[in-house]
Amino acid sequence: MILAIDTTHDYGSIALVHDGELLEELALDGEDGFSSLLFTAIEDLLTRHGLALANIDAFAAASGPGTFTGIRIGLTVAKGFGEAMGKPVFGVSNLEALATFAPGAIPFYDARRGDVYTMSADGVEQVLPLHQLIGTNFVTFEPALYPGLPCHQAPRAIAAAIAQLAEARYNAGQRPDAAVLDANYVRRSDAELNLRVT
Repeated sequence: MILAIDTTHDYGSIALVHDGELLEELALDGEDGFSSLLFTAIEDLLTRHGLALANIDAFAAASGPGTFTGIRIGLTVAKGFGEAMGKPVFGVSNLEALATFAPGAIPFYDARRGDVYTMSADGVEQVLPLHQLIGTNFVTFEPALYPGLPCHQAPRAIAAAIAQLAEARYNAGQRPDAAVLDANYVRRSDAELNLRVT
C-alpha cells in the first residue's frame, strides 16, 4: 500500500495505490498553499478506504522540480510519516511521473522566467530557455503554432503515477530511508541567484 503526495505546483494531488491498482487519486488546489489542507485531505482519503497510517507500506512524494516551498511541504510530510511509522519513503521526479503518460515523449513543466524544466532521453533533468526548445521543434505551450507535431496533455494530478513508480521500486526491494531523502530543485532559488557578495 503506497501513499503518494505531490505539492510541487499550484495544483497538487494525493493517491493510494495497492498491488498496482489505483484505489483513489484526489486533486488538490494549492493556490493558497497546501499546508492548511494536506493533512485533512490525507486523513479523509485514508478514512474513506478504512485505512490508518500504520497500514501504509511506503510513502512517496514528488521530489521536484517545482516550487521550492511546494517541494518542501510534500517531502516533509512524507518524510515525517516515514520516520514516525518506520516505513520507507520514495522521492520521485515529477518529470519521470509525467513521462509515464506518454512513453517516448519529452516531459516538461513551466519553470517560469521564460524557462522550462525538462528531462532528456537519458534521464538528465535540466532547465532550458523556452526559445531553445522551440528551436529544436519541441512542442511548447502553444501547440497550435506547430501543426502536425504530436503533443500529449498529462493530467494535473500525478500522485497516482508517483505512487506506481514508488511501488515498482518497493517491489524491486528498494527501502530508502526517509532521513536521506532530498529535494530535486534542478535550479537555484531566486534568493541564491540574486545573492550579491560584497
